[in-house]
Amino acid sequence: MNIDKALERLYSLRQLGVKLGLHNIIKILDHLDNPQNDFKSIHVAGSNGKGSTASFIASILMEAGFKVGLFTSPHYVKFNERFRINGKMISDDYIAGFINELEEYINNNEITFFEISTALGFKYFRDSNVDIAVIETGLGGRLDATNTLLPEASVITTISLEHTKILGDTLEKVTAEKAGIIKNNSNVFIGDMATEAVNVLKSTADEKKSNSYDLKDYCEFNRDSLQLRLKNKTINLYTAPLRGYHQLKNAALAILTLNKSFEVENLDNIFDGINNVIDNCGIEGRYEVYSEKPKIIFDSAHNPQGMNAFVDEFKKEKNNYVNRIAVFGAMSDKNLDEMFRTFAPEFSKIFITTINTERAASIDELKNTAEKINIEVEAIENVENLIINFNKTNKNDCLVILGSIYLVGEIKSKLSNKSRNDLTL
Repeated sequence: MNIDKALERLYSLRQLGVKLGLHNIIKILDHLDNPQNDFKSIHVAGSNGKGSTASFIASILMEAGFKVGLFTSPHYVKFNERFRINGKMISDDYIAGFINELEEYINNNEITFFEISTALGFKYFRDSNVDIAVIETGLGGRLDATNTLLPEASVITTISLEHTKILGDTLEKVTAEKAGIIKNNSNVFIGDMATEAVNVLKSTADEKKSNSYDLKDYCEFNRDSLQLRLKNKTINLYTAPLRGYHQLKNAALAILTLNKSFEVENLDNIFDGINNVIDNCGIEGRYEVYSEKPKIIFDSAHNPQGMNAFVDEFKKEKNNYVNRIAVFGAMSDKNLDEMFRTFAPEFSKIFITTINTERAASIDELKNTAEKINIEVEAIENVENLIINFNKTNKNDCLVILGSIYLVGEIKSKLSNKSRNDLTL
């Protein structure tokens, strides 16, 4: 089985949708002799910031000399992006070999796309003898397929109301689901979040006789910087390659996690890990500048909290541009009303588009939401052509591709199939 056939088989499993629960994943991991038990791990959950925080953790560990696995989801352009060891993506041959090996098992069991992906990642990290794997949850925490780990540390970045039909309709209920990754006699690290959420996490940690570390207890938050106080030193963070003040918080949470769990405190390793996070981990879609002249930005702000973070950063430069144009697409289960209200005032023109996935909000759904709150939008299908034509306009304009990671990934995938000469960027 070659990689094309393997991916075709993998993607066919998406028709089973999302099935929260651990029965299937426990069964397949047993079939694989439980690879998740053969490496140390750090488990990262949260409504926003989990991919960035996981990448900061992995990058610092790499600079400290560890062999590090990194599992994130979803991918932007290529499935292989989900699995990296010291920054290098998993090979096509390993993926094809894994799917070929498990073809009979997959045919005889109703296993989902994310479950088989999780099993693939765990086996890959065991076979590669990683020192530590940094694992990002898919959805929620308690019933997520990744929650078969026994990690050295659990990290919960932020909590907001999301996936309310699945995780619960209050902040406390959503937090309780995320708190499901906290294990007995372990460590849990808590990002900057509402007091109600922190209380649930600390209560869960106490019940499981685990140590809880609240970032706010170790940080002084200033206007454009933060100060992280550790046992033996104080670290000042002013900038990070991933833009936005929230990324300084993500970096600080990563440092705190590694300092308390693995006694990482070498400042060269820490700052090299922060500064090299993009090269080390291939992270993208976080206020990613695709072009400077004219300015083209990709940002996967997929919920209101993420949109607020984007707008806070965009306001710093929006007055540099004559025209500010946004292309927006999102999943239908997100709070579209609040997202529109947050970003629309910053733009002179807004295009809406849909995404090639069944969970995506349709053009009509986006249009109706915008019209109800008196926001003018225009539908567009071919975003890559818009980008090509935009390059021929005033160099002082700005175009932002904004919303779901699936939108950003879909557009980047189409652009990657065109040469830079074709795009004339």
